[in-house]
Amino acid sequence: MSDLYLILKNIVRNKLRLILNTFAIVIAFLLFGVLGSINNAFNAGIELSADDRLVVVNKINFTQPLPVSYAAKIRAIDGVKQATHANWFGAYVEGSKNFFAGFAVDPESYLDVYADYITIDEDTRQAWQQNRQGVLIGEKLAQTYNWKVGDRIPISSNIFSKADGSHVWDMVVEGIFTAAESQVDTNFLLFHYKYFIETQTFGSDWIGWIVLNTTDPLLNDEVANKIDEQFANSFHETETSSEKQFNKSFLEQLGSIGFIITSVVAAAFFTLLLIVGNSMALAIRERTREIAVLKTLGFSAKHVFRLVLSESLLLAALGGFLGLLLAQTLVRGISQVPQIKNMLPNLVLTGDILLQALIYIIALGLITGVVPAYRAMQLNIVDALTRR
Repeated sequence: MSDLYLILKNIVRNKLRLILNTFAIVIAFLLFGVLGSINNAFNAGIELSADDRLVVVNKINFTQPLPVSYAAKIRAIDGVKQATHANWFGAYVEGSKNFFAGFAVDPESYLDVYADYITIDEDTRQAWQQNRQGVLIGEKLAQTYNWKVGDRIPISSNIFSKADGSHVWDMVVEGIFTAAESQVDTNFLLFHYKYFIETQTFGSDWIGWIVLNTTDPLLNDEVANKIDEQFANSFHETETSSEKQFNKSFLEQLGSIGFIITSVVAAAFFTLLLIVGNSMALAIRERTREIAVLKTLGFSAKHVFRLVLSESLLLAALGGFLGLLLAQTLVRGISQVPQIKNMLPNLVLTGDILLQALIYIIALGLITGVVPAYRAMQLNIVDALTRR
């Protein structure tokens, strides 16, 4: 009779208890996988931020504009390698309610500043720069709407309107760009700032924010201070921060998502420890005489300890892996929903989440099984056989 046989027989002895315990573990790891993936998707922009990239916004709020002349002044500051500017457009396809990111940018400098972010060939780059109505489409966005190079597409804005009263900008797809890394979001489009500014009804000569690369990441603080000092006491004071800090502060506008997710998962696991731990203790108490018989037959105290602890680990592994499998299926499914794809384009169950889950599975098995296993190891044969 093998140890594995004994462990399996003991686990399936009370089928209702097995189902309920497994269900509880499955739900806990399902939550962990899905919520962990959502948290990673929200924080992807922070993790992928470049060390040498700074973002300049209006000191009042990043939704307030800056004069376009600031870009040239910032380029002249010592320590600035290159700078570009952009405007939020609030884009959507006419007839659709699905919004996506659209940016009116300076085509000559934007791709230089984001050279480590956007991958595009030189011919496509030149074609886009030469066509005032040209637009570059991110790979994921192009797949969503089945856009191809040469397509003429009408892009609307939920913020701006054209001088003729229309809300639609006619654009020509000059290229589809890819990302330098798989986790980079390509669910957005880029078009010419001049085309945007010359056709809209308001906001002439204004930009949303400025992005720059420093000559050395060690100069970031010095360059940021120089920029803010230059525009101090002006009508449009600036606030300069690293790209990572900017993305983090932008994310915090939505609330402390990481704290909320961590709290939910922690509560689920705490409840799980109580349920499974109590269930394991009860199961061992019910088998007191059987454990005494095993010891009478020659099973050592350490051997009994290993059997009980292995039972707890196997139960945790069964529920944990089923929960992760369901989480993977659910994440894949919801990541294909258009609204979710636009908001969380990097929604995937990553390897680091799976590794964390494996650690938690082992910890769950050890924590819920170590006390019952210790009691079984310490069990006195005579007392156990006479106990009613």
